[in-house]
Amino acid sequence: MPLATVHSRSQNGLGADAVTVEVHLAPGLPGLNIVGLPEAAVREAKDRVKAALQTCGYEFPNRRMTCNLAPADLPKEGGRFDLAIALGILAASGQIPAAALETLEVLGELSLSGEIRPVRGALPAALKCAQAGRQLLLPLDNAAEAALARQARVIPAAHLATLVAALHGGPLQPQPVARPAPACGASMPDLADVRGQHQAKRALEIAAAGGHSLLMVGPPGSGKSMLAARLPGLLPELDEDEAVEVAAIASVSRGGFDVSRWGQRPFRAPHHTASGVALVGGGSVPKPGEITLAHRGILFLDELPEFDRSVLEVLREPLESGQITVSRAARQADFPARFQLVAAMNPCPCGFLGDVSGKCRCTPDQVARYRGRISGPLLDRIDLHLFVPRVEGDALMGLPASAPGAGIVAEPAGQTSAQVRQRVCEARRRQQARAGTLNAQLGVSAVNRDCRLDPVARDLLRNAMTRLGLSARAYHRVLKVARTVADLAAAEHIQVPHLAEVLRLRELDRPA
Repeated sequence: MPLATVHSRSQNGLGADAVTVEVHLAPGLPGLNIVGLPEAAVREAKDRVKAALQTCGYEFPNRRMTCNLAPADLPKEGGRFDLAIALGILAASGQIPAAALETLEVLGELSLSGEIRPVRGALPAALKCAQAGRQLLLPLDNAAEAALARQARVIPAAHLATLVAALHGGPLQPQPVARPAPACGASMPDLADVRGQHQAKRALEIAAAGGHSLLMVGPPGSGKSMLAARLPGLLPELDEDEAVEVAAIASVSRGGFDVSRWGQRPFRAPHHTASGVALVGGGSVPKPGEITLAHRGILFLDELPEFDRSVLEVLREPLESGQITVSRAARQADFPARFQLVAAMNPCPCGFLGDVSGKCRCTPDQVARYRGRISGPLLDRIDLHLFVPRVEGDALMGLPASAPGAGIVAEPAGQTSAQVRQRVCEARRRQQARAGTLNAQLGVSAVNRDCRLDPVARDLLRNAMTRLGLSARAYHRVLKVARTVADLAAAEHIQVPHLAEVLRLRELDRPA
């Protein structure tokens, strides 16, 4: 039979579009021509496939071969079609039974020796393949990742020679692949390691409970990065659907998916030299950026004013919408970006403004220019901002403030991440039962319904809006955070203490 068809999948953003690999043999000048909008790595497949077939002892037909990757107007990239092309050539030349390929979808890159190498995007392909009702033949190294897809029927293969021998033995059967165990939360940094900083730890608990964004301002060495690294340990575990979603994003990224991190919330901390494309995604073929890789997890931006201002401005839309659309001349891709922003910065260029050491010599103009690198609209979208002071020596060593003539007694250990996470989970359950979503994601109508104030609290908020000049967006964010504080206290309604605590956690709204 001079024509063979093999099913495969391309990678398009987070999608996996169906691709039909058609191989036709005809008389003429020997050679393999690949058509169907292939990019460079796909065109080079003809040399990899030829060497792999010959190395494994199979005939590379001495005829004119045309390999069509349909649909023709869908761009194809990477080495993921190597194995499908090789099996198509073998089926068209009668070296393997073509019927054995009918129920399969095939992914895999070939080495010159015939080894089947892993590819990116195996999990999204497995999800689509399961929906299509086919079996997925893919590299052995991708099997554990593909097994995360529900109902996926996975056939792992390590080498072309052993695969062809199995095809001669009859239709391939799916093999059970052990799903990786969820990553253990005990390996995360513990909040009990942080000495002092009681207000900052309380702010972390509030941010974790409601999914709120947080900005910490403080001198060098005050523990801002240490606190941020402990936020993932305060968050509840991902459910099955969320874990698959996070794994699928990692699968299509340049670094690929590490099965040892299955079920773990991402924590991304890009350097302040990152570009806008690195942060939100892009490229001629759109790839996910840091905000998408942080989906369902934490995006930590340290030294916030050191980021280029135009880079920070691209965060404004995804902070509101929870998604990003990357458009290029030939491609467009939608990526999820429901991340929790945590940022840290110094109070001034030298870092010591307001510190008890009195080291700061920055002028008011220098401080204003430094803080002016963060625009008002971006700051308006951050729910909590607080000052994180330097920890005194006694507190750092775990000692209480000693009174004259009193003995030195060690300070009791702080609460662990597990203890705080229990309160966070309880607060989140209340939010889900009430509104079906986290407080940080409430719409205007839901805020008006769930965040009502009594007359005394309403007067307090009215005065705060006048004195602090809060915008309408800041007003709604204050109400959302106050609702979270009330949920942590198991209170039915927002009360004055809840609202007062939130207003204390908006340091940068206060007049200088």
